[in-house]
Amino acid sequence: MPETRELQKFHRLGKEVESLLSELTPIREEMVAAPALAQSRLDEVHPNFQSSARNLLHYLALRRQHIRPLQLRLAKIGLSSLGRAESHVLATLDSVLLILHHLAEDTSVSDVSVEDDLDFAQGERLLAENTTRLFGPVTPERGVRMMVTMPSEAASDFVLVQSLLQQGMDCMRINCAHDDTVAWQQMITNLRRAEDALGRECKVFMDLAGPKLRTGPLEPGPAVVKIRPERDGLGNLLAPARIWLTSMDAEPPSPATVSLPVTEAWLSAIEVGDEIHFADARGARRVLTVEDRTEHGSWAECAKSAYLIPGIVLHLASDEEHAVTLTSIPSTENSIKLVPGDALLVTRDQHPGRPATRDSAGRILTPAMIGCTIPDVFADASPGESIWFDDGKIGGVMEKIEPSRVLVRITQCRLTGEKLRGDKGINLPETPMRLAAMTDKDKEDLKFVAKHAGAVELSFANTARDVEELHEVLAEQGGDAPAIVLKIETRRGFDNLPDMLLTAMRAPCCGVMIARGDLAVECGFERLAEVQEEILWICEAAHIPVIWATQVLETLAKEGMPSRAEITDAAMGHRAECVMLNKGPHVVSAMRVLNDILRRMQAHQAKKRSMLRELRLAHWDLKDED
Repeated sequence: MPETRELQKFHRLGKEVESLLSELTPIREEMVAAPALAQSRLDEVHPNFQSSARNLLHYLALRRQHIRPLQLRLAKIGLSSLGRAESHVLATLDSVLLILHHLAEDTSVSDVSVEDDLDFAQGERLLAENTTRLFGPVTPERGVRMMVTMPSEAASDFVLVQSLLQQGMDCMRINCAHDDTVAWQQMITNLRRAEDALGRECKVFMDLAGPKLRTGPLEPGPAVVKIRPERDGLGNLLAPARIWLTSMDAEPPSPATVSLPVTEAWLSAIEVGDEIHFADARGARRVLTVEDRTEHGSWAECAKSAYLIPGIVLHLASDEEHAVTLTSIPSTENSIKLVPGDALLVTRDQHPGRPATRDSAGRILTPAMIGCTIPDVFADASPGESIWFDDGKIGGVMEKIEPSRVLVRITQCRLTGEKLRGDKGINLPETPMRLAAMTDKDKEDLKFVAKHAGAVELSFANTARDVEELHEVLAEQGGDAPAIVLKIETRRGFDNLPDMLLTAMRAPCCGVMIARGDLAVECGFERLAEVQEEILWICEAAHIPVIWATQVLETLAKEGMPSRAEITDAAMGHRAECVMLNKGPHVVSAMRVLNDILRRMQAHQAKKRSMLRELRLAHWDLKDED
């Protein structure tokens, strides 16, 4: 008698169950054995992280397998595909195996779990506890914390710090690459005042500067002041150029002010309404009209563009003999214009660099040249490896490495060209650099950080030895050491993340920051989304909280209006335990927007799990219309 369709399905299911059991059982055996292979590392882990370190090792053993086909087959029969198992990986696999044994009618198996196997609730609880240790108590209706990088103004502007705290700042971040211990202390003092006033707590995180691999200085540009009025698209005048005329010793009202230094005697003789005549660097005749006088200088306006250089003579229209010669025109900042195909010499010293020299026909005679702040990095470099400048705006290949310089061929930048200036970042993603994560300055800064911060961020963490050295320096300071946050911003740091995590877990509290700016340059912008996902997975398996950092709502914080992509990116930050905002004139507004986004996302998603709250769209009337 032929089998019924239902019986055929049952037989196929039975064969599939047996096949899945035969494939998953050896994977589980490797996972269970993994902690024993790293027992010496586990012995050094702090008690807070013992179960977490074992879960991390279980997870790494699982992820060494290619299980995508298995995942699809498990999902097809309605079982967990192991895709959300990070915080309790062995418990998830054991649950799947237990169901498969029951489907196979193997009554001899009642439980496949092992001792110390974290269950679902324990895994999530450990991550929550570690997050609270690092960032402080959770805010009602928003589980993800918010961190804000302090501008220099936070040292003197108490209202700014209070506004940030009032908008929901959970962590104050102080970047030790800027300001000094006096300013840092003033920022923290303002925070403590704000905490008392608002009845809120806020952690202090301090970021070590780390080794600054940057371009060296450039020769100064020409001494010239350019003044340019504002015009519409048709060239009609909208607003004249404003120029600040001041004595040689007086400071301009702001760094952005176009300022002309003149003698005190000449300045005192001019009046509102006077016309000042001159011929600019091109011989064009121009007129400045004095519009206002103050105690420290006078404001003048010009309706046409002009270029002023040393030697130009200013004289009053009413008295041509009353004149002054410009002498103290500051040099402009120089830059190197680079286009794809150009050569660039990176020297191993701090001698000022310069743009390329050209003949009368525009042909390059000598290539552009620029120095490097840490020339020793090129000792580890090889021809053919890539090099990037200025946050990835300019990319090239090292063609030739010589004792005194490196020849770089530019391969990546805008076709119209990109300007390279001094003090811009350099990335060598393919070079196995042997730079220590901490400089002498960092070790000196740690004396202040250890006393005043709840956590210290280790920039350019690349190896477990970098983490060990930070532990050692903090131990020398005595007392309760601040928590350690590993900033993952290099390809090498990403590759060594599991090893660094096990080392960081020797302390009772630690975290990870995804420094997405440098990481994008190091790993490639096209890989950033993949890399940050992998960091989130690994850290969740270790129950270590993550900070989602770099350029979150950057346009909003700096210019007052976000882009659509920024809003989506900020929402993705909900996958982490903390989201960091950088400084900007509109950072308080950015705080409000981020707070709203994180609160809303909490109703929709928890880590990788979609939360199926009531969906208003589902109330659509399905009945046919008459």
